[in-house]
Amino acid sequence: MSSRSKLHLSAAHRDTMGANPWFAGIPVAQREALLGAAELTHWRRGAMLFRQGDPVTLAGTGLYGLVRGMVKASTLRHDGREAILSVIEPGNWFGEISLIDGSPRTHDATALTALDMLVVPPEAFAELMRDVAFANAMAALLAARVRFLYALMEDATLRDLRARVARRLCTLARGDATQSLEARDRVALSQEALAMMLGVTRQTLSGELNALAREGLIALGYGKIDILSFDALEHRGKNG
Repeated sequence: MSSRSKLHLSAAHRDTMGANPWFAGIPVAQREALLGAAELTHWRRGAMLFRQGDPVTLAGTGLYGLVRGMVKASTLRHDGREAILSVIEPGNWFGEISLIDGSPRTHDATALTALDMLVVPPEAFAELMRDVAFANAMAALLAARVRFLYALMEDATLRDLRARVARRLCTLARGDATQSLEARDRVALSQEALAMMLGVTRQTLSGELNALAREGLIALGYGKIDILSFDALEHRGKNG
């Protein structure tokens, strides 16, 4: 469930949204139009923003802009096994695919923490898309999504597991969905969640992480993985 309030973004909130590379690259007029079309909502931890198969016409749905908290994009197999597609951090916008093609949601979106979320209703999004500059910006966002998916397909088919682990850690260090130019030296994610991202068991992942730790590339901690040499880890991911 969510609660809604009159939009009031603090300077800190605006800084959070503006730090996202995609949003920062949009012309000022289009950025302000997007923010102006949004409603600020608040979600409790564990809340479902939407489920796979939900129609885009469902009440309260729209384009989402994450101001505070973390969201998990995932899908469930028929046997209940979960695959985590991405962890979405503050500053990111998501949910645009169903708004563009009118088809049902492609995955689940779950609040990993309490959230402050901007929601742009479908009608307002359609109006924004009439603006060429905004439509071009959305095309660029979709292009980035496609590149990310192609990279995941390449990893799954051409690289060994250790290289896949190294590459995903590098992606997470840049913010996963955000892909900031600056990489962090710590990935605050459980090994269980990382295993679900890679589609392997927790035990299999543990072996690969320990191997990378022995190579001096990472250091393991409870609920976190410290990256000791990003360049070396990135090199390991490209050559596996």
